[in-house]
Amino acid sequence: MAAPPAVSLIVPTFNEAGNIDELLDVVSAAVPAGWDVEVLFVDDSTDNTPEVIEKAAGRVAIPVAVLHREVPEGGLGGAVVAGIARTSKPWIVVMDADLQHPPHLMPELVRAGERTGAELVVASRYAEGGSRSGLAGGYRMAVSGASTTLTKALFPRLLRGVSDPMSGFFAIRREAVERAGREGEARQEGGLRPLGYKILLELAVRCRPRGVAEVPYEFGERFAGESKSTVREGLRFLRHLAELRSSDKRARMVAFGLIGVSGFVPNLLALGALTGLTPLHYAVAEVLANQLGVVWNFALLDFLVYRSVKRGHWAGRLAGFAALSNLDLPARIPLMVLFVERAGIGPVPATVLSLVVVFVVRFLLVDTLVYRRRQRRRAAAVRGAGEERTA
Repeated sequence: MAAPPAVSLIVPTFNEAGNIDELLDVVSAAVPAGWDVEVLFVDDSTDNTPEVIEKAAGRVAIPVAVLHREVPEGGLGGAVVAGIARTSKPWIVVMDADLQHPPHLMPELVRAGERTGAELVVASRYAEGGSRSGLAGGYRMAVSGASTTLTKALFPRLLRGVSDPMSGFFAIRREAVERAGREGEARQEGGLRPLGYKILLELAVRCRPRGVAEVPYEFGERFAGESKSTVREGLRFLRHLAELRSSDKRARMVAFGLIGVSGFVPNLLALGALTGLTPLHYAVAEVLANQLGVVWNFALLDFLVYRSVKRGHWAGRLAGFAALSNLDLPARIPLMVLFVERAGIGPVPATVLSLVVVFVVRFLLVDTLVYRRRQRRRAAAVRGAGEERTA
């Protein structure tokens, strides 16, 4: 006979003092006899939520602890990652503290995983039998539906079988998280990098769990307190989507190409102005105009594509990027002269042709030398720190 499941229930909290007593009462009553369940609240509150948790912990039968973070790095998603690092049970269950996620379903999520062998079990509002009626108003319903559609469109393969990737109520096997960490270090890509409150998306994309199951549920009304869903959190979610999508090298190359194409505009405008309004030779004008395109490309790449991995001062990154971006000039300028002098092409279209020729080489150099090298150094430092702790 299999041993009863062991579960770490992680509850991220931000000013949820009014919900704690009711939540722990329901959770404690829902735990099946013989199950090994621990509850960890990871708290970013500015009110008395930690004190309320500590007081309530003394009257329930299951172990309850609170980790208060002075610096809420990564938002609620970062709180969940911190909770995973502080717990050890084979199953990790994540839920909100406001009781919109029915705590009595916690055992059913784990049972579904045990029954099917799935590493991820999602409580879904969109599965047959589920409901999102607890969302306040048509605006929040529309935002939720649009976010779900966008997310699934961006990750059709990784989110296959997940009808509700925006859910904050799910169970995941610890082995899936630890395996993702090992594989991320092997690829020099680091571990989880949550941003905002949609931690399920981060786990599903980066951990790539082997098997997904769903349990339908009705999203309830908030018991007490105020919703944490704001315009700011929505913008963080969009930024998180961009970072996750660009974590794949092929996707980064596409983004690099699109931004590089957009950089043609300031480059070519400056080239046209310099050749039309000054006596500069077109080759010299292109060297100067290229610098405007370099700054444009750097700003967009640094902010959008490599935001989560950049290190050091922006001036150092710009210097490295400019050096690599200008390395192609000794190749492009002769190409440009050849196109102009031998083929009779004008300076602007000749510049376009030369830019296209060297694009792929530029991407590989920047991706490998400016950004990914820093990630390899960071992964090596993490491994070294781990070895020191083990020694």
